[in-house]
Formats: sequence, C-alpha cells, structure tokens
Amino acid sequence: MDVVLRRAVAGLAAAVVAAEALLLGLVHFVLGRTTRNQSMSIAGADPDVMSMATYALGAGIAAFLLLCAVLLAVTAVRDRPPRGFARVVVVSAAVTHGVLGALAAALVGWGAFAATMLILCLLVLTLVLHAGEGTAGEGTAAEGTAGEGNWLKPTSP
Repeated sequence: MDVVLRRAVAGLAAAVVAAEALLLGLVHFVLGRTTRNQSMSIAGADPDVMSMATYALGAGIAAFLLLCAVLLAVTAVRDRPPRGFARVVVVSAAVTHGVLGALAAALVGWGAFAATMLILCLLVLTLVLHAGEGTAGEGTAAEGTAGEGNWLKPTSP
C-alpha cells in the first residue's frame, strides 16, 4: 500500500505540474501577444521589449516546471526518492509555490491560492513520503544508522 501511495502521489504531482507548465506558458504567450498588439507600455518602456520579456519569462517558467514534472514522473516510475539535482529542483519548485501562493491570495484571490497550495502539498508530500529512505550513501531509518530520515523514527527516553 505504501508503494502504491508514493507512486500515485508522485504521478499526480507530475501530471499537475505539467498541466501548470502548459497553462502558465499559454498565459504568458497571450500576455505577450496582447502587449505587442495593443502597443502597451509602462512608463515609456518599449512594447516590443516588454512582449519579448513576457515570452522569455513564460518559456523559462514552463521549462522549469516541465523539468520538475519529468523528475517527478521518474520518481513515480522508479519509486525512489529524488536525489541530488532532482531533489533541489523539486524543493525549489515547492518553495516557489509557497511564495506564489502568498502572492496569489493577495493579488488574485482565494481560488488561485487554493490551487497553488494544492500543488505545494503534492510536491511536499512527494518528498515526505520518501523521507524514511534516506539519500545516496547514507543509512536509512530502518537500518538504525545516522542517515537522513531518522527524525521519523521514535526515540526511547
């Protein structure tokens, strides 16, 4: 049951993050297109530069989230915790969603906050469900060594 839960959560997180990447890429494309078509500028800024910056930001965010989705899918298929670079990417995505959730509540509304927090919960749950397995080169909590994950093991007084 534990393996099924870990794989399901990581797979669901991968699917949701991939959908978010596509949605954010589309939103930035529409914003860039609108900026270019309306010749909008803020305080005299060049509309073409603003449009290209919007495209670039959208592509960067989408690429980062797609990378995170691929790493989560690999985690789901292999049923191994993300390690090294993959762990850094997933943790940074979780932190980013935490910050964006706070901004979304203030600027967009509670619906956007709830969606962002759902994604944050999936990312953190993926990391926490694998917490007892330790990292490469270290012992696990089940082995009783001083590896990562011993904080889950109850201690006797």
